[in-house]
Amino acid sequence: MNTYDHEQATPGRATGAPGATPAHRLGDSTLAVRAGLPEPVKNEPTLPGPVFAAHFHLPGDVEGPYTYGRDTNPTWTLLERAVGELEAPGQEVDTVVFASGMAAISAVLLSQAHTGDTVVLPDDGYQALPLLRDQLEAYGIHVRTAPTAGEAQLAALDGARLLWIETPSNPGLDVCDVRCLVDAAHAGGTLVAVDNTLATPLGQRPLELGADFSVASGTKGLTGHGDLLLGYVVCRDRQLAARVRQWRKIVGAIPGPMEAWLAHRSLSTLRLRVERQWANALSVAEALAGRPDVSGLRYPGLPADPAHTTATRQMRGYGSVVSFTLPDRAHAERFMTALHLVEDATSFGGVRSTAERRGRWGGDAVPEGFIRFSAGAEDAEDLVADVLRALDRAGHHH
Repeated sequence: MNTYDHEQATPGRATGAPGATPAHRLGDSTLAVRAGLPEPVKNEPTLPGPVFAAHFHLPGDVEGPYTYGRDTNPTWTLLERAVGELEAPGQEVDTVVFASGMAAISAVLLSQAHTGDTVVLPDDGYQALPLLRDQLEAYGIHVRTAPTAGEAQLAALDGARLLWIETPSNPGLDVCDVRCLVDAAHAGGTLVAVDNTLATPLGQRPLELGADFSVASGTKGLTGHGDLLLGYVVCRDRQLAARVRQWRKIVGAIPGPMEAWLAHRSLSTLRLRVERQWANALSVAEALAGRPDVSGLRYPGLPADPAHTTATRQMRGYGSVVSFTLPDRAHAERFMTALHLVEDATSFGGVRSTAERRGRWGGDAVPEGFIRFSAGAEDAEDLVADVLRALDRAGHHH
């Protein structure tokens, strides 16, 4: 029996978790380990392996879910269903997976905005957004920007086609009230997309807060092992999703079947991973809070953080990323060199802690000594000890 005979005819359409129990009553760990699994078939694997196919048998008319490998793939179908179940348990949503987070972000902006339209971006978001802004403006799309904090984007909404929200923002970790922005945007006919990369679907569910698109880089916390690139877009509106899927077809920014399968396999430990990472991030943040050499400490989970109140209202977890500033570039570089358990690498959300002096890329408006730290799944005591030892060594330099 073909494992895929029972697949629904609309790849990417999730209608809640399989089985008799409604998805919204299941806990996060249960959701994560069951997400996107096909109905059991005797002698078949629980999660079918990656399907490597550029084309599929297609006699006669073009019909059925699988025709050509740029358009659909059974491995994507299962992953898309899984992501949809995590982002919007119990709801009907469409998910489209991409080769990277930037492919997903670009697909939303470039499939929805046309020449003469206005889009609103955060001015403190991911450092590739300014590159995207240049491209949008080259196509005759007007771009307005405003900071994430304090819902500052409200002032830029008038007549906009699309509002892009990033909360918590990367790397500054500011948070905005998604529902407040969504209500104002929708009142004026503006679509809303939320970059949910930092929170993951277990930390925040933008569609439940009213957003039209939840978009993320699956490269980070979702898959969590620092070894694959992936992006996704989830929508409730089928027509919006169809345009995003059409954009994927036109541009061809598709994930390989192996990456898609690895991503799906990684979801089963999502709850375990983020629980440990969030706890470790809080432990590191608390340890940094008392240090005279650390300024500008940000972590939404700290009660004293400016974002704490808003984050607590709309998030179920505060993420793995902590940001802070050391006195200068040399101090920050000494700190990075002195770390043993933390990799000096970009990206975040992996099971191995990473950190970097963010200013080395030149794309973020941050001080030279600014550190973006991503807590992994190590033991908290070991991680905190490593960070404090590295701070001490960086400070004792003469």
